[in-house]
Amino acid sequence: MDTAALDYELPPELVAQTPAEPRDTSRLLVYRRGEAHAQHRIFRDLPDLLRGELVVVNDTRVVPARLRLRRESGGAVEVLLVERLSDNGAWEALVRPSRRLRAGEELGAVSLREPLGEGRWLVEVHGIPDGEMPLPPYIHEPLADPARYQTVYGRVEGSAAAPTAGLHFTPALLRALDPARVTLHVGLDTFRPVSAETLEQHELHGERYSVAPAEWERIAEAERVLAVGTTTVRVLETVARAGALTGRTDLFVTPGFEFRRVDALLTNFHLPRSTLLALVMAFAGVDVVRDLYREAIAERYRFYSFGDAMLIL
Repeated sequence: MDTAALDYELPPELVAQTPAEPRDTSRLLVYRRGEAHAQHRIFRDLPDLLRGELVVVNDTRVVPARLRLRRESGGAVEVLLVERLSDNGAWEALVRPSRRLRAGEELGAVSLREPLGEGRWLVEVHGIPDGEMPLPPYIHEPLADPARYQTVYGRVEGSAAAPTAGLHFTPALLRALDPARVTLHVGLDTFRPVSAETLEQHELHGERYSVAPAEWERIAEAERVLAVGTTTVRVLETVARAGALTGRTDLFVTPGFEFRRVDALLTNFHLPRSTLLALVMAFAGVDVVRDLYREAIAERYRFYSFGDAMLIL
């Protein structure tokens, strides 16, 4: 597939800089496959829109992973923790500026162990990471409350970015929906733009996931499943294929993909040329999604991490 199909023009002012308050007052574009027109609703309407689907969420939590440190010489270094590799403090990280750093160097609570190329390092973190929330580069407003870049149901710390479709949920909505839970620790490569000419040439790096046996039993027995976010889709479709309830997944969902366990999708509006947009197009159809995005732009929906949501049934 030509990656040009993932392009679209977005007015800069539609990139949401702050989250909706309260969380469930964000807008919700609702598309029922086979119907001619989408509906425009509010997120708190979600329970009334479903028809018995089991809701499944990704309960990962974001690590305060952006560490601003200094070398012994006084030079500033930024360390962005990308993935926890072990319970003894080993992480893969993006470090900048990287070129003049050396293995063995101590940067406060972070020890540089081994360069991995392209600005990535194997590092050791002493103690619990205590940095800033790693907000995406398109968010320029300071985040007054770091909890707003966490879902209210997140409980397993390990992500470098939030599973943003879940940011709209409130405790009241959770009680009404009683969701099943899976865990996928979101890595930054999920949001890396597709620079290759075709999707087939793009390599998607793996991410760690896990599903409790009792949760998978609920999911497997459900008549219909609604996945909250693209990360949840990747867990469900990985387990549906491989059967392993824990491991790493590099499943790359592109148009033509056969969905085995996801029947409905709740997702935010994604960046052009992203693997996330490719997944949504695989689920609903390339032309359908392009039309829905055009409608969302015309209706002045807010886009990206702190933006509005879309429900595909």
